[in-house]
Amino acid sequence: MGKPESPSSSEGEVVTKEEAYNVTISDQRLLDLGYRPKFRREMSLFGVLGISFCSIGILNGMSSALQTGLFSGGPLGLFWGWNICSFFMLLIAFSFAEICSAYPTMGGLYFWVCKMKPDVPILGFFTGWLYSMAMVFTGVSANLSAALYLSSMAEKSHAIAWAVNIFSGIVNTIGTKAIGHMSTLFVWWTLGGTVVLVTTLLVKAPTMNSTDFVFTNVQNFTGWQSRGFVVLLGFLQAVYTLEGCETAAQVAEEAVRAEILAPLAVVQDIASVQSTTFAIPIAQLFYDAVGPRLSQMCLIVIMVSQVMAAITTFTASSRLFYALARDNAFPLKKQFMTLNRFQAPYWGVWTSVLIGCVISCAYIGSAIAFNAILSSAAISVMLSYLQPIMIRVFWPDSIQDFGPFRLGKWSWPVNFASFLFTIFVCILFILPTAYPVDVLNMNYAIVAVGGLLVVIAINWLWWGRHSFIGLVKTVTV
Repeated sequence: MGKPESPSSSEGEVVTKEEAYNVTISDQRLLDLGYRPKFRREMSLFGVLGISFCSIGILNGMSSALQTGLFSGGPLGLFWGWNICSFFMLLIAFSFAEICSAYPTMGGLYFWVCKMKPDVPILGFFTGWLYSMAMVFTGVSANLSAALYLSSMAEKSHAIAWAVNIFSGIVNTIGTKAIGHMSTLFVWWTLGGTVVLVTTLLVKAPTMNSTDFVFTNVQNFTGWQSRGFVVLLGFLQAVYTLEGCETAAQVAEEAVRAEILAPLAVVQDIASVQSTTFAIPIAQLFYDAVGPRLSQMCLIVIMVSQVMAAITTFTASSRLFYALARDNAFPLKKQFMTLNRFQAPYWGVWTSVLIGCVISCAYIGSAIAFNAILSSAAISVMLSYLQPIMIRVFWPDSIQDFGPFRLGKWSWPVNFASFLFTIFVCILFILPTAYPVDVLNMNYAIVAVGGLLVVIAINWLWWGRHSFIGLVKTVTV
């Protein structure tokens, strides 16, 4: 049996016996899964929790996609969308927590699929590539949103998105410890920022809407006549915001007692807005409610939250590239597995930044383009979710050795409900969001996601099926 190395502390660093014991257990668990520890385990409990907290990003995700819910359903759609989607996303989180507890290693969804269904390598290959691109899409949408907040305050060009992408790359290059500190700060920033925003709006808003307006009013700027369908279109806002619970798995090899911490982190006036001249519609809401000066404060609170969330998505994508390269599912294996002195897989980080800058160029200042990027991110993530959930539904005995967290008799019902919701969302978010449909308002998410699937399929036929046969163990147990 291979012996755990000690990448979790540098020479001369003093660690307690308990810390050393926990690191040894975590490293041994990784060795049992066939991988030699390469990363220092510098991620604390709060750091791991913060990673998922950043990725879910209630404050920033809700704000960036708010216009989708306002224009498609209004207050009624927002209320029911949040309640319904929160319930089903919680079920997905429970499903992933059970799998993550059994397989606490880098790669997340990709590794889980390969481990649970090793006889179908194409499934793992597709999951890995799709999910890594989904993380990049999500990071781009977050960075673009941050750029739009800056544009709303400073009226600068959308080239700011490039600067935000590059900044995310720089922070990720510094390494695990910096990400852990930042994600810990994010938890408190989000909690405190939410209190600041709610208090400011309650005190300074000139008028309050009635209870009847909040719970029953439907807004429809889509052109569709079916009120039910319009409300469903607004679900994008809730799903986009609540995605990301599984991101903690990407730093599982950098956390102490990952088999416990990772699953724990997995289980967070409309007309004027529609015609706003601000770069992002929620800026108009704050401007109307609290005035120009306080609205800038509110936007800064959300923008900082947005940037920190974007940084963690590039953390996830870079670790995914590392995991794929480790198993010969990604080209340039040596380069993408190289760590700098901060223990960061910098090739994966800057590949994410480069792709992010290219995708940012697609945004030309239209709500349709921005919604397409949000939809592409949401659909790509949900399609990635589908593979491990589907395996747990149709092959319930796919996990032989469960971890500390287990659903027991509730496992199959939870996975089945998650499976149905995931399929429903994937279909819903490729449907046209406006009527009548033309080249200016069609939902281009189907083009983006469809194109991505075609590229992955070609990559598999041309290269993947010859080089990738499944998980590659780096140590003999």
